Amino acid sequence: MNSTTDIARLKITMDDVEPVVMRRLEVTLGLSLDRLHHVLQIAIGWNNSHLWEFRAGDIGWGVSDPNWPDGPLDARKATLLGVLEDTGVKTLRYLYDFGDCWEHVIKVEHIDAPEPDNIYPRLLAAKGRCPPEDIGGPWGYAEFLEAIADPKHERHEELTEWYPGNFDPTLVETDRIEKELSKLAKHWSRKPTKRKKK
Repeated sequence: MNSTTDIARLKITMDDVEPVVMRRLEVTLGLSLDRLHHVLQIAIGWNNSHLWEFRAGDIGWGVSDPNWPDGPLDARKATLLGVLEDTGVKTLRYLYDFGDCWEHVIKVEHIDAPEPDNIYPRLLAAKGRCPPEDIGGPWGYAEFLEAIADPKHERHEELTEWYPGNFDPTLVETDRIEKELSKLAKHWSRKPTKRKKK
């Protein structure tokens, strides 16, 4: 039986994106899904500016809204361990930005005890750069890459003006990701301060 302190090794891959965007992470099984969302935003490279949802089969977790009773379950109240045990799945889906529809597959590759000197979440491997926000989903991203690489493309000028500078789809800022995840891990593991007795 797994415990909330055990560590899950996750492989996250974006659907329909070339070159491949993949991250391999370790997180605690007791991590709530809203926190897993924050981990993914940092690890993938999103800006956390759109709605999102995790799915296991036909069950969804995200930002709950009392005015939308058929919406997702509250991600703050679900842990990775709870979802895995309750649904029996080893693969989740993560949708970010309901307009652009960035789909991610989250595969639980391994579960083990934590290593004493490691802090979690942590990045193990990364491949491929995160697409720019609001580019139009995987199909818009494919056109963006084609247009910026070809000065004769009909949208070259428009898209290079919209996204100035060089965009290398293979470049991953692993140092930045590791630093941000480490800050997050330290913040989440802080002990609450005790009130002084009067």
